Amino acid sequence: MEFLGTTQLASYCGTKKSCLFPDLAPTTTTKDTYQSYYLPGYRYLSSWRPSLLHKVVSVPPTSDKPFNPTGRPPTILPSSRSTLHARYSTRDWHHANMVQLKGSEASRHCAGRLNADSMRLMQDKDQLTYQMQEDSRRNLGERISNIDFWRSELIYELECLLKETQALETAKKRLECAADEMQGPLKITLECLYHREKRKGIDLVHDDVEKNLIKEVDVFKDCQEILTKLAQKISQQLHINRDAQHALEQDLSDKNSAHFIDEKCFNLRNTSDSINFYHGVEKADGTVSVPTTWAKFSEDNIRCSQHARANSVKLREDAEVGLESTSEEMWNHFISTNLAFNNRIAEVATAKNKLQAQLAKV
Repeated sequence: MEFLGTTQLASYCGTKKSCLFPDLAPTTTTKDTYQSYYLPGYRYLSSWRPSLLHKVVSVPPTSDKPFNPTGRPPTILPSSRSTLHARYSTRDWHHANMVQLKGSEASRHCAGRLNADSMRLMQDKDQLTYQMQEDSRRNLGERISNIDFWRSELIYELECLLKETQALETAKKRLECAADEMQGPLKITLECLYHREKRKGIDLVHDDVEKNLIKEVDVFKDCQEILTKLAQKISQQLHINRDAQHALEQDLSDKNSAHFIDEKCFNLRNTSDSINFYHGVEKADGTVSVPTTWAKFSEDNIRCSQHARANSVKLREDAEVGLESTSEEMWNHFISTNLAFNNRIAEVATAKNKLQAQLAKV
């Protein structure tokens, strides 16, 4: 049997030799159990621990030696320690240390590579984040510039439209006032016709005065109708102007809100306060247009306002022309009617004088 604690993997172990106990008969030798012996300090180094076998030899009862009920070999005396071999060889010891060193070196190398990869990944992501932030900042700057341009265009067009609307309202008031003021001359003309109907006999003649008075009434009514129609057209145009004004104001309000939001986003930094992270906000698409349709919307509003202003200018010119033409026409008829009255009065006075002279002779 082997010595207690010897390893079969050591190079210096030879064939089995009986040192303390003689070889027993084959009939008296029994194999009991084999269990590994763990050296203190190397309990978990199973990768390089040698396999140690322990074989218990039962002593036959016929032997002259005392019976050992525990089945263990007798205690080795200190005098026989020199004959025992070590449990591990120097080669095993160096091998275990080398395995520990290599394992530690491999772990340290892997940890170093992992740290280097982590640092490189952090630097790459930091650089990518910085580049994306710069791109977003540049895009926001361009967006703010576009919003400022269209906002200035909307403000200018809105001011022009308000001025034109105010001028058109003034023209409408002038037309309505002129139409109302025609009621006085028209009543006077009708009163003249009414009084001339009181003439008697042959004096109830259809003379130039009556013709001019009737024509003057028609002119007054025609001029009044023309001015009223112009005022109605101006009222319709004022509604169109207000619609265009409302569209411009709404668009301008949206531009102001967008400018405020984009400017706030443009001024945000990584060190800004009250920065929160909203999950899934990048997946929400709340836009209703693209830059092309967005610019076209403002352009259409401005074009509609310009068209409304052009129509307003044309209506104001028509109102001015209508006022001048009606005023001139009424003034001409007023002069012609007065001349007819003067001629008729002179003619009637002459006839009356002749009649009085003839009456005196009679």
